[in-house]
Amino acid sequence: MGSNTNQYGLNEEQKAILDAADQFGKKELYPLAEKMDNEEWWPKGIFKKMADSGLLGLTVDPKYGGAGMGYMQAGLVCQAFGRWNHAMALSWVAHDNLCLDNIYRNGSEYIREKYLPGLCSGELIGALGLTEPGSGSDSLGSMKTSAKKDGDYYILNGSKTYITNGSIADIILVYAKTDFTKKNKGITAFLIETKNPGFKVVSKLKKMGFRGSQTTELFFENFKVPSKNILGEVGKGHITVMNGLDSERAMIAPICLGISERALEISVEYSKIREQFGKPISSFQMIQSKLADMYTLVESVRALVYSVLSECDNTDKKEFGRGKIHMNTAASVMYASSTSNKILDETVQIHGGMGYMWESEANRLYRASKLLDIGAGTTEVRKMIISKELLK
Repeated sequence: MGSNTNQYGLNEEQKAILDAADQFGKKELYPLAEKMDNEEWWPKGIFKKMADSGLLGLTVDPKYGGAGMGYMQAGLVCQAFGRWNHAMALSWVAHDNLCLDNIYRNGSEYIREKYLPGLCSGELIGALGLTEPGSGSDSLGSMKTSAKKDGDYYILNGSKTYITNGSIADIILVYAKTDFTKKNKGITAFLIETKNPGFKVVSKLKKMGFRGSQTTELFFENFKVPSKNILGEVGKGHITVMNGLDSERAMIAPICLGISERALEISVEYSKIREQFGKPISSFQMIQSKLADMYTLVESVRALVYSVLSECDNTDKKEFGRGKIHMNTAASVMYASSTSNKILDETVQIHGGMGYMWESEANRLYRASKLLDIGAGTTEVRKMIISKELLK
């Protein structure tokens, strides 16, 4: 495809990172997937291994310990991890994009120098704290967590829920209300260290899929955070949220692509070895039809996901959170998630009774496929974003 990336072809550098992440995923992450799913277990030290293989801090400047790459390359790592261990891919994206990339783009020099090297080396694990028990799609308007100024500090009180990496994180980017008179504004972003007093992991949440990725409810009780740990400006946290959501959506869609690729692969394999009526089921036209449809759907997801990742890299980061990029990142994750649901439905069908059994990989992938219709803004919210832009 030459050295320039068109919408669907990858250049040599991009192929190399996808290949490296795929090999790492297959060797290091795939063997952990079943235990992580069964026991909701987290393998300690895995982020350190990723960092040692150059697969952490992808979009961060090398002077802070990052790899200095674009969203396209980061998305390819996410895709490869998604193939082999989607729970790990989700935890990786929460760390590398939702937390790390956000700090890199919006943090002061003090914050960057203090936190980025540890997050890039895997010494520190990051998370994002936005959603609350009473909020979901209206996470800004219904935010209750408060931050009151007290000298050089702010005092945080409140709780957050559905927080990916919540129980394993050292650093959390937390959003809190600093001005309750401004409905969905008056919000400020803080970087907090979980080792400080006043922070509690209230409960680990049991999920249908992505079970190895630790999801938790968090509680802040008179938690002190220094004013210099504010990300961006006081009261302007809503801009950081909206800005971060676009790259998050573009970066999380590749998980669906990875899951779908793996689903197609195991479906092809199974159809060749599963025999009925004296021959492999792959010889039946109905199965062939399913496989052909699945392949075409996978390729259509790839086209849109790659195209939007590439668009993120070619868009001024200040433009995120509005306009065409806002619409397209919503479309990318909406299409990727709804399409992966269709692909996984056929995967289980091809596997028949085996696909319904908990221990089959088809079952693990199937249970995962629903999450991204809900996380990072529901399908309904994505449709609102797209239609609003179209009807301007």
